[in-house]
Amino acid sequence: MGLLDFIFPKYCISCKKIGSYLCDKCFSYIKFSDSNICLFCQKPSIDSLTHPGCRGKYVIDGSFSALEYKGSVKKLIYTFKYRPHLSDLRDTLTDLFYESLIQKEEFYKLLSNKNLTIAPIPLHNSKLKKRGYNQAEILAGRLAEKFNLKAKNLLERIRNTKSQFKLKKEERRENVKNAFEIKSKGLKDLREKSIFLVDDVLTTGSTLLEAANVLKRNGAKKVYGITLARD
Repeated sequence: MGLLDFIFPKYCISCKKIGSYLCDKCFSYIKFSDSNICLFCQKPSIDSLTHPGCRGKYVIDGSFSALEYKGSVKKLIYTFKYRPHLSDLRDTLTDLFYESLIQKEEFYKLLSNKNLTIAPIPLHNSKLKKRGYNQAEILAGRLAEKFNLKAKNLLERIRNTKSQFKLKKEERRENVKNAFEIKSKGLKDLREKSIFLVDDVLTTGSTLLEAANVLKRNGAKKVYGITLARD
């Protein structure tokens, strides 16, 4: 145990047992996501890719989620987002994210693409200033290191949208409509590229669908959503 760990000991986010942010017992309750959906129609998909009949020029090409958003996972993500003094929780979450993704056959196949870039879903500047960091950007950066890929902020959020948490499906779509645009420096990085678009939690997929639309309209060849958890 290091000096800082001695002075500021880590506690399990779920049960408060001292030692780590996730004790062995609480880890055993975590469920890795094994349900695959087509994000466009929300119906089951064998490989997590968008159904042939749902595909379109500006439609997301697939999505992969690592964990089920419940129990300890909910507590871990909430703590990561809203308690900046526990930002080193990123290592625990990134490890869970990475280990789940590499077990997904279709995702693993995509890693052979030499034109892959990882990009986070951005926060609006006002929220970024208030929170001090973008959790999706941190996760994207750490995953990029593990997959030996580049992480780039390709998008910016130009509307300060409401929280999606309590909104209904149609309200979520309307809430994020026209919320993103390409960062001026990102245009040259998009042509014929495939993008892994990173966010923390997937619910209806409205945010990923809107962000993918913007990326593909500006030259991205393929866009896939990857999220730490799925609600």
